[in-house]
Amino acid sequence: MSHSAPPSAARQPIERQPAGSREDAAEAKRNKLVISLLLVSAFVVILNETIMSVALQSLTVDLGITVSAGQWLTTAFMLTMAVVIPVTGFLLQRFHTRPVFMAAMSLFSLGTLVSALAPGFEVLLVGRIIQASGTAIMMPLLMTTVMTLVPPASRGRTMGNIAIVISVAPAIGPTVSGLILSVLDWRWLFWLVLPIAVGSLILGATRIQNVTTPRRLPIDVLSVMLSALAFGGIIYGLSQFGEAAEGGGPVPPWLPLVVGGVALVFFILRQRSLQRADRALLDLRTFTSRTFTISILVISVSMMALFGTIILLPLYVQNVLGLSPVVAGLLLFPGGLTMGLLGPVVGRIFDKRGPRILVAPGAILVSLVFWGLTMLSETTPFLMVMVMVAHVFLSIGLALMFTPLLTSALGSVRPQLYSHGSAIVGTVQQLAGAAGTALFISVMTIQASALLDGGASEVAAEAGGIQAAFLGGAIVFMLAVIAAFFIRKPEEAPVDAADAPIDGAGVPAVH
Repeated sequence: MSHSAPPSAARQPIERQPAGSREDAAEAKRNKLVISLLLVSAFVVILNETIMSVALQSLTVDLGITVSAGQWLTTAFMLTMAVVIPVTGFLLQRFHTRPVFMAAMSLFSLGTLVSALAPGFEVLLVGRIIQASGTAIMMPLLMTTVMTLVPPASRGRTMGNIAIVISVAPAIGPTVSGLILSVLDWRWLFWLVLPIAVGSLILGATRIQNVTTPRRLPIDVLSVMLSALAFGGIIYGLSQFGEAAEGGGPVPPWLPLVVGGVALVFFILRQRSLQRADRALLDLRTFTSRTFTISILVISVSMMALFGTIILLPLYVQNVLGLSPVVAGLLLFPGGLTMGLLGPVVGRIFDKRGPRILVAPGAILVSLVFWGLTMLSETTPFLMVMVMVAHVFLSIGLALMFTPLLTSALGSVRPQLYSHGSAIVGTVQQLAGAAGTALFISVMTIQASALLDGGASEVAAEAGGIQAAFLGGAIVFMLAVIAAFFIRKPEEAPVDAADAPIDGAGVPAVH
């Protein structure tokens, strides 16, 4: 008996393994399909956030509008994202994965169709707003689903793919737009995207399975109104700084900023009150995690750098170097491609070594590139090569940062707060993108105006303004360099802690 027991005991798990393996394999296959569909769909919808930037010249001629009016096609997109994203925390808890995905892609497909058929500027603007509503739902859905399905040990690799969506899609938007506009008119920016969007919708409707468990939650209407005023007001105010620097906008920038700031204070107070009963629209207990808070800070500064660079470098290439929009887009394409290729590689390194070995070097590299860009002028030798190389190294630095930051931020909060953490990350990205655009454009315009008044040529003034803007970006980015050294990899939460209800204090199990 004593000799036969151990072999019998050893055989038991072997006999049960095939069934378990088949179940695990089927579940892994399902999860991979869901995440892959979400990734492709998210890339398509996020690409549209910056795809209109190069099309402004064509739109002003074809639709008979001013450049300031045309900017609303991007500003309204960002405003809608900022207003809708906070509500997604509620939607992702209240509804299954499949209907949320279908709602997001249906809205995006409808907005794309309306934009393609738009007879004038007003209808085109409506189409962009509908597009943005679907986009705003997609990114938090993607991140929440990944955090729910992917075990902590391998999240870095998957988050590397999400980093491609978040960073590469907006970065190559101008390149894609420039290539299309070189042979077709602006409507094809939407006609070419529409079949991809509809295909994703049909494939998702037939193949995506529900992977989350919804729970009945009442929505707080006052929180929705306050969030719309807060985030919409701040985004709108920041976007108006560029117009104010150029001579004025519809309203002074400080007015929506004040309204947004006051609404934000009341929104925070309201969420703190509601989260005691686990009813907050955007649960702020995610910020009790130090890793989440620091990661959000670094993500904010990094997104400011990314969007500011996306705005400035094409302006420099076109207005200072005198190159076409297509060449400007192609010049920035190697950087976007580099960032995309590095995403999965950085994810694998994160899974093995953690974030610090990636984030700190990445932040230092981005900082060095910004200080290097402050030397750009109209007479710098090898200008085209310098711009391309600088953008490639900037992309490498940001690629080293985004995946570890996203994974560390969301991995440091309780599973019950994944949807809220994802919504906060999305909201912060929009705020940071608007802030980066406002900061870079305002500094550039103010300095260029001063140089023109001093007798400089238009090209020299533009180059000087861009130099000053990159200097401002380099100074601000020093915050990210310092904070990068405090990022650490979150530990896996115990099962019992992950399943436990969140109390009034809301202190996460993992920091």
